[in-house]
Amino acid sequence: MKNKKAKLLLFATGIPLIGQASAGYTNFIVINLDDAGYGDFSCNGAYGYKTPNIDRMASEGMRFTHFLVSQPISGASRAGLLTGCYPNRIGFNGAPGPNNPYGIHPDEMTMGELVKQKGYQTAIFGKWHLGDAEPFLPLQNGFDEYYGLPYSNDMWPFHPQQGTTFNFPDLPTVDGNRVAGYNTDQTRFTTDYTTRSVNFIKKNKSRPFFLYLAHSMPHVPLAVSDKFKGKSEQGLYGDVMMEIDWSVGEVLKTLCELGLEENTLVILTSDNGPWASYGNHAGSAGGLREAKAATFDGGNRVPCVMYWKGTIQPGATCSQLASNIDLFPTLAEISGAPLPERKIDGVSLLPLMKQEAGVNPRTSFVYYFNKNDLEAVTDGMFKLVFPHKYTTYTRHLPGNDGHPGLLTNLSIDKPELYDLRRDPGERYDVIAQYPEVVIKLSTIADEMRDDLGDNLTRHKGAGQRKHGLVSDFNK
Repeated sequence: MKNKKAKLLLFATGIPLIGQASAGYTNFIVINLDDAGYGDFSCNGAYGYKTPNIDRMASEGMRFTHFLVSQPISGASRAGLLTGCYPNRIGFNGAPGPNNPYGIHPDEMTMGELVKQKGYQTAIFGKWHLGDAEPFLPLQNGFDEYYGLPYSNDMWPFHPQQGTTFNFPDLPTVDGNRVAGYNTDQTRFTTDYTTRSVNFIKKNKSRPFFLYLAHSMPHVPLAVSDKFKGKSEQGLYGDVMMEIDWSVGEVLKTLCELGLEENTLVILTSDNGPWASYGNHAGSAGGLREAKAATFDGGNRVPCVMYWKGTIQPGATCSQLASNIDLFPTLAEISGAPLPERKIDGVSLLPLMKQEAGVNPRTSFVYYFNKNDLEAVTDGMFKLVFPHKYTTYTRHLPGNDGHPGLLTNLSIDKPELYDLRRDPGERYDVIAQYPEVVIKLSTIADEMRDDLGDNLTRHKGAGQRKHGLVSDFNK
């Protein structure tokens, strides 16, 4: 894709590269929350508040119960979502902050660029986190409109650890490629993103569109508008979740009013598990082990609901293995857009959405973390965990009212096996009972090491690609 800049000029004219979408097109809306845990919707057992609009999506659509993000950290997770690749394949890791020298490589195809091949109008409202330098921002990577934050909402001068652990500059709010202001009142964000999303849908009601609504909440610092302040029994976190649910309702209501429900797929998920060290300002992993920034399932397994009236059977539940990297090829299959020539790791979930008999598109998932550490592998029923160091939230009391608690570094010193069917909390090592499963999962892991490598075992795979550098654009 060395001709990316030329392609963007074509995009700007509104001329699709491969045929204009027909009247039978499907619109796409991906709503990606920040740090919402598996247990944070009332349909998944949330306490102290209700999420009726999200619950309606689940009751009239499909709820995925084993949906994994590509890595349990924001930037890498979003890179996986938008490219269909394990983040380490494209040289992306962690959560890049202000003035970071790297971002999404210009040769990688994003979800916006994918559907633009079929003439879609595209927009992102909310958090980006694929690099904050201008070459890495959405308008240079397949999106027609952008308003939001280039990275996490806590990367600002008012962080509770500013001056001791961090030294963040002012936080920009970006409109297009222009900084619209600094340190914006964060109580506005959920409403502002929603208003822009509704207007975008209305403006493009007669042509195909892709909306990426990437809420900054419920990531700390929590902020909520006056219309939901003090409304929940769970304090500020519950208030924030109620406002997010309102936002989902506004999107669904707009689709209904415009008669777009039957040709619009709406997907709601989260970038990783809850940030448990923030205590009452954090969500719930729903009984799963650990949380954000750990590859136990409290970090990787997130809620996912899909709604597509007339295509997805109401009240459906999918317990098969799926991942956010699978959304990219799913949108490709539905829209008819060709996949990139470069290798991706996702598989289409459309057969699961249609509940086709006997299909199982994803047979395994590998839990990479950091730059290239292969920490675990699963087939959806069993999970083999390899020796690695990790950070736990369980040795100290969590923080309170926006301040983080203390963390402890621990390690897994020998391989462990968990039966996720009977032990989703990953508490009982059954490796001695299933030697054949260990062999099976180890073989899958070795195949991935041959492809992508593994820093933990010093394997050097050949399948990794480079991230983009700001200097690449100044040559």
